[in-house]
Amino acid sequence: MPKAYEQIADDLRRSIREGERKPGERLPSETRLAEHYRRSVPTVRDALRLLREEGLIEKVHGRGNFVRRARTMARRTNLRHQWEKDRAREPVEKRAQTGATEHDTGLEVDDLVFHASYREIAAGQDLAASLGVPEGAALVERTYRTRCATETAPFSLVTSYLVRDMVAENPDLLDETKEPWPGGSQNQLHTVGIEVDRIEERVTARPPTPEEAEELELPRGTSVLVLRKTSYDIRGRVVGLSDIVLPGDRTELLFTTPLERW
Repeated sequence: MPKAYEQIADDLRRSIREGERKPGERLPSETRLAEHYRRSVPTVRDALRLLREEGLIEKVHGRGNFVRRARTMARRTNLRHQWEKDRAREPVEKRAQTGATEHDTGLEVDDLVFHASYREIAAGQDLAASLGVPEGAALVERTYRTRCATETAPFSLVTSYLVRDMVAENPDLLDETKEPWPGGSQNQLHTVGIEVDRIEERVTARPPTPEEAEELELPRGTSVLVLRKTSYDIRGRVVGLSDIVLPGDRTELLFTTPLERW
């Protein structure tokens, strides 16, 4: 038999999912809920804690508990890579009109807040093997965060790597102040004469680290999808590597495979 706090949580959960309580609506105080359900305040607190862990409500210090607003979903499809390549040689005015995040979410450029930071690092064993360079080779590590302007958590945690000597011909590719870059990484590589031939993506799932859970604002028990994206040029070289952490509660991966006709 469900415990008292689970029964309260079940009723509140139903009222949220059926739309009786709207996103952003404040719940009654703990005292009023205790009176309504004829239970103790500690029992009500246990029910509210359960709903917060599920991501259905959030507590605002000094104001109370509120129905959590649904966060913008992102659908990441493998067809996005051809879309990006088709845009790589377009004029900058056209490339600046939209980007990959807008493509995945349906949002507009003005709906987004973007941040990028660059630093130079030496390739460790894993990165050196993945990029096909000697250990210690100079890499440009790029960290990206993009969020909806009305939300506080980013859509993903992106760390991208370029081989410094491969892109140093264009000093703008070493400068974080040039971000956001119209046309993304495929256009960046195009500026130094590199054409991307294929992209390999490996996806795994795992529990988030405490730092990831905090930055992505994940409900308790939510997993993350970890995507390693490897870009190859037409000569077969690895020309880019990205490690992307995606929140499992707001990400859909869609893979479409065109088949040749008989």
